[in-house]
Amino acid sequence: MLTLPLMNDTTALAGRQALEEKIRNRTARVGIVGLGYVGLPLAVEFAKAGFHVTGIDVQPSKVDALNRGESYVQDIPTSVFAPLVASGHFHATTDFAAVSSLDTINICVPTPLRKTKDPDMSFIVSACQEIAVHLKPGTLVILESTTYPGTTDELVLPMLEGPDRKVGEQFFLCFSPERVDPGNPVYQTVNIPKVVGGITPACTEIGALFYSQALQTVVPVSSTSVAEMVKLLENTFRMINIGLVNEMALMCDRMGINVWEVIDAAATKPFGFMPFYPGPGLGGHCIPIDPFYLSWKTKQAGIEARFIELAGYINGQMPHFVVDKIQNALNEHTKPLRGSHVHVLGAAYKRNIDDMRESPALDILHLLHQRGALVTYSDPFVPTLKFDGLDLASKDALAESARADCTVIVTDHSSFDYDAIAGGARLIVDTRNALKGRTGKNIVRL
Repeated sequence: MLTLPLMNDTTALAGRQALEEKIRNRTARVGIVGLGYVGLPLAVEFAKAGFHVTGIDVQPSKVDALNRGESYVQDIPTSVFAPLVASGHFHATTDFAAVSSLDTINICVPTPLRKTKDPDMSFIVSACQEIAVHLKPGTLVILESTTYPGTTDELVLPMLEGPDRKVGEQFFLCFSPERVDPGNPVYQTVNIPKVVGGITPACTEIGALFYSQALQTVVPVSSTSVAEMVKLLENTFRMINIGLVNEMALMCDRMGINVWEVIDAAATKPFGFMPFYPGPGLGGHCIPIDPFYLSWKTKQAGIEARFIELAGYINGQMPHFVVDKIQNALNEHTKPLRGSHVHVLGAAYKRNIDDMRESPALDILHLLHQRGALVTYSDPFVPTLKFDGLDLASKDALAESARADCTVIVTDHSSFDYDAIAGGARLIVDTRNALKGRTGKNIVRL
């Protein structure tokens, strides 16, 4: 760690005031570490607000594309991004030495789960090690990567603080949970309220001041642990409620009840009910993963997160349930699954995006292939798929659905012509209620 000269209280206060002034007049040099679905949209908002933004990423191909003005994130059109590069408001690099010239640093690196469902902190550790070498006095550091409560205080702070570099004085450290919803046309980085909590009150105040320069609403909280827990509560709430409605779908299926009609009727209650919908499984980086950070952390405290574990099990079984549903539907049409042509509509984890992270479509394709089915797929956002020995290219949805023994709606992209597909398919299994209101002997619903 870089050794800095000890500062007295007066010098520390002057450093804080200088940083605040730079942030207010937008001369602060902003750094974003990790230029994916979280980091790049954040960088764009600060560049649009007039800041000079330096993006740091370890993948040279990403850096090269960005410096050419090309965006690879669906929510950031190249037409919006390219002028920010041309004007000099954004520049990308693979060199962490750039940290030495930055006034603020947002860490937006991946935080996956290991196969044992414990958090993989290696990307955060690696980023913090590099930042610590080059961190200058008076810098604001904000972790945005989703993680377990206590990460900022227990892991990041010891890596950045030292005898001559005290948090709240020589540098400022916060946590602010990312709330990106890819493909959402209404709520994007600029208008999603931004929660921020600092290690000290001074950290929180500067973090809130920073975000308020580019984002519409900032919500300060009392600590980094509160901010970390906010993100986990949000996604655990969704994961458990999706698990509940998926279990309801399993029960309704056994009893011959239309679960979609049940949900629509229940949703007419003006209080005490919020509709969630079943599906083929959970996808994306957040909802299938984040609750297990909380489960892992609570186990360390001797608490069993029973709701999380049960909901995780139910949601994890949904791809198997869908494949069983396909097999049973084919049996009703006197066809075995083995040797049948099954066409999957949609490969991304949710509608109208290209994000494949944790997509249940991959599990369904894998299970179908494992059981001997001939699998094809259509997805306007995902031109090719290579995984688990499968090497597939997206097919024409209407033509392939008409040829297949069974078509399965896994991701309900709005560009699919559902009337034509339902009219031409021999058999169609709908896991998303995309065919709501349509009837036919060839239609089987989740």
